[in-house]
Amino acid sequence: MTALWTSDEIARALVPVAMPDAFEANGVTFDSRAVAPGDLFFALTGETTDGHAFVADALARGAAAAIVSRDVPDAKGKLVRVRDTLQALVDLGRAGRKRSSARIASVTGSVGKTSTKDALRAMLAAQAPTTASAASFNNHVGVPVSLARLPREAQYGVFEIGMNHPGEIEPLARLVEAHVGVVTNVEPAHIGHMGSEEAIADEKACLFAGMRPDAVAVLNRDNRHFERLAAHARRFGVARIVGFGRSEAAEARLLACHLQDSGSDVVALIHGRRIEYRLGAAGEHWVLNSLAALAVVEALGGDLARAAATLADVKASPGRGARRRLAFGAGTIELLDESYNANPASVRAMLAVFARTEPGPGGHRVLVLGDMRELGERADDYHAGLAEAVARSGAAQVFLCGPHMKALWERLAAAQRGTYRLDSAALADDVASALRVGDVIAVKGSLGSKMKNVVDAVLAASGGDKGR
Repeated sequence: MTALWTSDEIARALVPVAMPDAFEANGVTFDSRAVAPGDLFFALTGETTDGHAFVADALARGAAAAIVSRDVPDAKGKLVRVRDTLQALVDLGRAGRKRSSARIASVTGSVGKTSTKDALRAMLAAQAPTTASAASFNNHVGVPVSLARLPREAQYGVFEIGMNHPGEIEPLARLVEAHVGVVTNVEPAHIGHMGSEEAIADEKACLFAGMRPDAVAVLNRDNRHFERLAAHARRFGVARIVGFGRSEAAEARLLACHLQDSGSDVVALIHGRRIEYRLGAAGEHWVLNSLAALAVVEALGGDLARAAATLADVKASPGRGARRRLAFGAGTIELLDESYNANPASVRAMLAVFARTEPGPGGHRVLVLGDMRELGERADDYHAGLAEAVARSGAAQVFLCGPHMKALWERLAAAQRGTYRLDSAALADDVASALRVGDVIAVKGSLGSKMKNVVDAVLAASGGDKGR
């Protein structure tokens, strides 16, 4: 098997201060705990940790070499010395992109970018060698790592690009140099840092900076910022704009869908071609994102029919809507795990799925929500504004945590109230103690709200997976 990187290629990409004898690397990482034999380890310096402290461990685990910016006396292995390890990672990512002949898609959006990226990975991998960003590797570290991992033989690549502050997307987009870029939507996520939805739209549109000639922008035709995004795309030189959604003006248009708690049956029109398919993940938001993904596949030159057939096997991932039926007492409970992130749009989407999920005999719907972060001065209003959607969800008991969720708590019907706590650690035992056979429990909150504490408490109270 051809190495991912040779030492000669690394030397040309990084222009190191000092270079060891020849070696080959088959992977790239900055986490010493994840080092596999043959990996290239980057000793990055962060706000709280310094990767140089883990160089010796990375080499002991079998790293082919470590990229460092200073001497590491206790390290036994090959060290590539550079002036700045983060810049070196960016340079290697750029070199990985430059040498690749893969057709590349970039993905951003306030909601749904990771699930859309994962759907694209599955659809394209069924047709040709494909690589995609791992997990949510979508920032100033994750994007260059993903590009540095781009295999020589890849024919398709899918890269997620995120932001929570102004100015973050454009430099990453210029690294990726995509052929197709998709903005799933623009919603008030991170509005506390950005100031307005219009500012969010302007930042998301920077995805189209530095794209390859004849680039295609795929945009949500139903989103109120469509024209603003399209104007930015044209300004960046994008050759073609494709809309998706329910709008009659959308080139990837939803004609009909039958939403169920286990998935959806979809009828769509993609550039005038009628396609019917089964989608394995539940929720209208997944249906709309699948249209975006199909539009991207078409723009990349993939096989639409094969791509649509693949969607039947696409499922939500842990923390992002994964569903688990768990043994509990003499029966089961069902867990909807959306503990990874939250904003007003994604919470409403989850509540719509929750409302269609029927409890088992004797069970009821249990809803657990943690604070939505980075919503700025109107955070309490955004939280209180969920009250009607919570009421429509059919939740019999609602458990809330976080300073801003107090605003929602005060608008709940008395009969719905479970308990309110300041943090998820205090809430977790309350939730686990309230469960009974047949319950459906949904858990959602921003990553900083640590709703995984609640998920872990539910799993500890259960007897393990029983399948869907």
